[in-house]
Amino acid sequence: MKDNKATAPAIDIGISAKDRAKIAAGLSRLLADNYTLYLKTHNFHWNVTGPMFNTLHLMFETQYNELWLATDLIAERIRSLGFPAPGTYGEYVKLASIKETPGQPKAEEMVRLLVAGNEAVARTARSVFPVVDKANDEATADLLTQRMQVHEKNAWMLRSLLEG
Repeated sequence: MKDNKATAPAIDIGISAKDRAKIAAGLSRLLADNYTLYLKTHNFHWNVTGPMFNTLHLMFETQYNELWLATDLIAERIRSLGFPAPGTYGEYVKLASIKETPGQPKAEEMVRLLVAGNEAVARTARSVFPVVDKANDEATADLLTQRMQVHEKNAWMLRSLLEG
């Protein structure tokens, strides 16, 4: 008697299983950093106070909305490579380079923390490039490039608020 259980065909996209695993591991770290920065930015959006309230409230909202959309793109790339995307706080705490901020810092400290967070995500994205380049994974390279551009620009814009 035949087993009627359907099996998915093996992944054959021109990237070895070993390289796909390494890339997915790097993207999992990126996902964790992205999600942690999303939570921090959204928290600061809700809780910012002071003379720059309106400016920061709106800026943080723009940034957390972009981070939220990026979460899906990163997770779906991991899935496209054939691996499960991490999706729990416990996994993110273990994978993320960004730490939670206890309490409610003042507005200027929020900005400093978000500069550091955006720079951390850019570094994480950049750290995945060697294995992506070695595997000729242009789709992931494109995603990483886009993420670095966003986070480097956000860090610059936030840092500009602290000058002068």
